Amino acid sequence: MTDTAPSATDVLIVGAGIAGASLAAALAPWRRVTLVEAEDAPGYHATGRSAAFWHESYGGAQVQPLTRASFDTLDRPPPEFSDRGFLTVRRALTLGRAQDRAEVDVFAAEFAAKGVAVERISGAALARHIPGLRPEWSEAAYEAACRDIDVGRLHAAYLRAARRAGATLVSRAPLSAARRVKDGWEVETGKGAIHAGLIVNAAGAWADRVAAACGIAPVGIQPYRRTMLQLRLDVPVPDELPLVIDIGGSFYFKGESVGRVWLTPHDETPVNPHDVVPEDIDVALAIDRLQSVVDWPVAAVERKWAGLRSFAPDRLPVFGPDRHEARFIWCAGQGGFGIQTAPAIAALLAAQLGADEPAGAIGRVDAQPFAPSRFA
Repeated sequence: MTDTAPSATDVLIVGAGIAGASLAAALAPWRRVTLVEAEDAPGYHATGRSAAFWHESYGGAQVQPLTRASFDTLDRPPPEFSDRGFLTVRRALTLGRAQDRAEVDVFAAEFAAKGVAVERISGAALARHIPGLRPEWSEAAYEAACRDIDVGRLHAAYLRAARRAGATLVSRAPLSAARRVKDGWEVETGKGAIHAGLIVNAAGAWADRVAAACGIAPVGIQPYRRTMLQLRLDVPVPDELPLVIDIGGSFYFKGESVGRVWLTPHDETPVNPHDVVPEDIDVALAIDRLQSVVDWPVAAVERKWAGLRSFAPDRLPVFGPDRHEARFIWCAGQGGFGIQTAPAIAALLAAQLGADEPAGAIGRVDAQPFAPSRFA
């Protein structure tokens, strides 16, 4: 990081969370890149508060190609990027009750048709995965390929790769205004003026506000508060407990260490972008939902926190040139799947901005469904 902003850059990326950092790393070998971050440190509101996992069905069938294409980079990164992968085995169960059987069947069939390794299980086979499971929760789709992501190390690796390729990161430098000029933009930040050929809006929950400051019409990026807890239990639940997600979207939990779990009520409370904190009602709701699923006495709430998740109106990520202004680029709306899709989104968007076309699985992803032009 630096306290001094350059006077000019080819590409100004606004926001240095996982979206901005991954794009900077992909693009910096090809263009002069400057990252401006409003906070003291990158990733403060969303990336740094994530309970991230790589879960191929998470985010829905339209997001799944981005998730699958990102796997190799996360699991076996190039040695110059990291000396080891960012994934560890987790496994996942999408869980339902007897009355949810048809919905679980449809879920499993939909993703199996897309080549996802998903197994339909029920009854005793399911109970072996979750000790203390209440009998009414009898249906599940099992994904053995689910992995935890080491978010902090991944984010740091992207920032490090961007710096090595010549990118500049300026902290405490919020974009306050930008004016379109003949060959780009004149931008005012908390660390001074910057002339930029292109602006990339990777500002997460603040994406629509950044657009407005640049005179660009918003696309409807809505931030939501998500609550997370770490619980200590009075039973020795194993740390390899799978990620367990309600088919109805009202909770997920996963093992953290022996006798400890991470838990969320899967809340999505619309908020204005700010430094969110957990509310007591959501903490209580999370525990109540957990205890409706498993017979686990709770000894203590050891940690609680909240973060921001941001979605476009159709809940798909938005990346590419604005529909009216080609020198304003969107990279926003990644919701809760931004980390597991970051390698693919960064490579696809960098190619649109002058980098080489990505090879392999990422190169086979169609980026058109995620273009901002869909909101016209």
